[in-house]
Amino acid sequence: MPQVVSLEIESIAAGGDGVARDTGLVVFVPRTAPGELVTARISSRGSFARGSLRKITRPSDERIDPPCPHYTRDRCGGCQIQHMTYASQLRAKQRIVRDAMERIGKRRVNVAEVVESPLEWRYRQKLTLALRKSSSGGWIAGLHQYDNPAGVFALADCPITDSRVVAVWKEILAASEHFPPVPALRGSVRMTGDGPVFVMIGAMRWSRAADLFAALPVLVAMWWENDEGARRLIGERRPSRSLQPPSASFSQVNKEVAEKLRSHLISIVSGYSPKVLVDAYSGAGETATAFARMGARVTAIELDSDAARWCALHLPEGSVSVRARVEEALENALPADAVVLNPPRAGVDSRVTEILQNAAVKPQVIAYVSCNPATLARDVGRLPGYRIESVVPFDMFPQTAHVETVCELVPDAA
Repeated sequence: MPQVVSLEIESIAAGGDGVARDTGLVVFVPRTAPGELVTARISSRGSFARGSLRKITRPSDERIDPPCPHYTRDRCGGCQIQHMTYASQLRAKQRIVRDAMERIGKRRVNVAEVVESPLEWRYRQKLTLALRKSSSGGWIAGLHQYDNPAGVFALADCPITDSRVVAVWKEILAASEHFPPVPALRGSVRMTGDGPVFVMIGAMRWSRAADLFAALPVLVAMWWENDEGARRLIGERRPSRSLQPPSASFSQVNKEVAEKLRSHLISIVSGYSPKVLVDAYSGAGETATAFARMGARVTAIELDSDAARWCALHLPEGSVSVRARVEEALENALPADAVVLNPPRAGVDSRVTEILQNAAVKPQVIAYVSCNPATLARDVGRLPGYRIESVVPFDMFPQTAHVETVCELVPDAA
């Protein structure tokens, strides 16, 4: 049965909720800050409970008024810790990484202070929104509520997103008569060096795709990814696609922090003077190309065909771009002096850690770049033959509970 209890918030969990304890029960309460005394309505499930904030009896010194009206008025789930000072956000993320490594990875480790973002606001170069048909027959574009994942509210602005991206979204919504005739879609706008790119996600038939692209001269390219995941280029306004970087492939949303992270990654790996290197989940190959130009023989492994193609165009002779799943191609790319892992949020396939753990000749260094402390810790736990040399978090996503981390692993001589 639900009950109302008084709780003292101890820390911030990986998802952004405040963590408290009530007679042995771990309670997660959204929109709270460490040090606060709150009243919450909780429903328990085993040794955990989810709390709904009722009253803040004693506010934390780390609490501020969130500047985005959607955060409180619409209970926006895009940000989770906008109500905390930026300094306290950084401390919370450092603890999130450390707790994951100790609790999940079973490794005691010193986690460096989080490298902060030069921009706390307007840093996002990409914004993905849910699209829903309204009762009046029009479309709304918005985000989900943190306490109602099925709900979508209409987004007027997103202060963590580049204002140019928000402006493009408004133009897309104004041309919504050309959308696929389905009740729900998703869309993504990303700002590139050439201009904005739009990806429509959903539906199986779309007869008016070209009409939408024609109605949006602001776009430099538009793609459609259907319900089965098949991706098709709808329109391109750049001179030659073969000479353009992949506009629909993954890229980091915070350019400034991404550059800081890449510099750190290159610095630690270069310290081992690798002659042979594997860049797994290599994306468009920016990191792979940097190492190749420094003299390493690089094997870049990437499943996305456009990204792998772009990487192949830029790797010098002697290095190769392999379009494949990492778990299927890694073994043939070894032995290597260094392995860079930069997987999606789900982490690496268990076969990847098995190959690295059982390698006859272990790489001198594994540099693991992760956007999810939990899967990073899980994967590090699968590599008992390696010790952690350093863990450095980067604040790629201010105002949210997400954090990017670079973990340096070396063979354990013991």
